[in-house]
Amino acid sequence: MAISEMTPTTSGSGEHATIGADELRSFARDGYVIARHFFSPQEVASITSEVTRLHRDNLDLPGCFKRVAIEDATDPLQAYPRMMHPHRQSGVLQSFLLHPRLGVALGQLLGEPAIATQSMFYWKPAGARGQALHQDNFYLKVHPGTCLAAWVAIDPADRENGGLNVVPGSHDMDLFCPEEADPEVSFTREFVPVPSGLVPVAPDLAAGDVLFFGGNLIHGSEPNRTTDRFRRSFICHYIGESARELSRWYRPIYRFDGSEVTVDDATGGGPCGDVVVGGPH
Repeated sequence: MAISEMTPTTSGSGEHATIGADELRSFARDGYVIARHFFSPQEVASITSEVTRLHRDNLDLPGCFKRVAIEDATDPLQAYPRMMHPHRQSGVLQSFLLHPRLGVALGQLLGEPAIATQSMFYWKPAGARGQALHQDNFYLKVHPGTCLAAWVAIDPADRENGGLNVVPGSHDMDLFCPEEADPEVSFTREFVPVPSGLVPVAPDLAAGDVLFFGGNLIHGSEPNRTTDRFRRSFICHYIGESARELSRWYRPIYRFDGSEVTVDDATGGGPCGDVVVGGPH
């Protein structure tokens, strides 16, 4: 299956990006689209410098991460755990979560203005486990509608270092009740098998590329099988302004002008009951 891609069309100061009609159609068909060269090398370096500072200066940053000193770690992810909501710790990272260029692209993909709900940073050092196939809206519980991810490649991402796998067409399906993942290859516990008739693809990404995908799209990654390469990524989640419910784990949430938005807590546990196997995503 062909990989859906777009090249941002920039204008003026370079703060705006538009998505063409062909790319919007492929996004509707496949559930994802790749924006090549969306962020410049200088912008990628700015993100990298800021998360490196947070990691270097803190062993425990409540609500974001808790790590083991690199020399004491027995698992790569102990020394380089994922950062949850790092935008709450850094104005620089909040500026990328609310980057105007993202706002324009997300508005086109959602068909309405976007609201920012979450940021994450994955280091994924050499030897680290991956994350089993899953669906993001299982965690965010957006209603009506679903969430939309902007997955920013900080390093080149490919099969060897555990780049992302996506399952085109799964975005049109309901949420699946996950099975238990293999802890030898996944650091999270949820696993959604590939539905019959669908085939996963593994697009290669360059630093600065952004993979946009919907909240029901099944996706995940394999372990980083290299000995000397990171697969770092800055991942942000958004909802459309018409959404009325969201899991309580993701507040506060913001419009792209920085103003805070209020929505109701998502009720119930959806098709899988009230228990989430692995906690907030």
